[in-house]
Amino acid sequence: MRKRTKRKIYPLFNPIEHAIAGALITDNEILDKFRLLELTSIESFRTGTATRVDWENLARMMNVCEVSAEMGIGAEALPDCQCLQKALVEAQERFKKIGRYGLTGTGLKAAKDVFEYIDLQRTSIARSEFEKVIEKTYNKMKTKPNFMELV
Repeated sequence: MRKRTKRKIYPLFNPIEHAIAGALITDNEILDKFRLLELTSIESFRTGTATRVDWENLARMMNVCEVSAEMGIGAEALPDCQCLQKALVEAQERFKKIGRYGLTGTGLKAAKDVFEYIDLQRTSIARSEFEKVIEKTYNKMKTKPNFMELV
């Protein structure tokens, strides 16, 4: 007869703490990084010093806000998301013509409104729900050709 041993399995994480962390609202430190990134992008568009990275930051912000609004989290943000989407397309066309990014007054107002909406959306739902929104946004970007592309 063979000798049988019992293996000890050591858990790599505490599942209870992991579940509690997923149910909490996202930390303020992480949210502050998002806020700073998005506000600096809006400010650089306002001053006329925007770069490709700033355009991508606004597009990501708008995409996540639009998807969460479609999921029922702050559905009143959809008109501003559509206005910002048109403004970002115009900014891309402007860059192709003259080599500089820029937004019109309505585009800047829409960007600020979308920033306020996404900040409220992030702080009102659990982190796990917000991760689902981000994953859904990423999947939409991969599959839909008319979704705001970050090319």
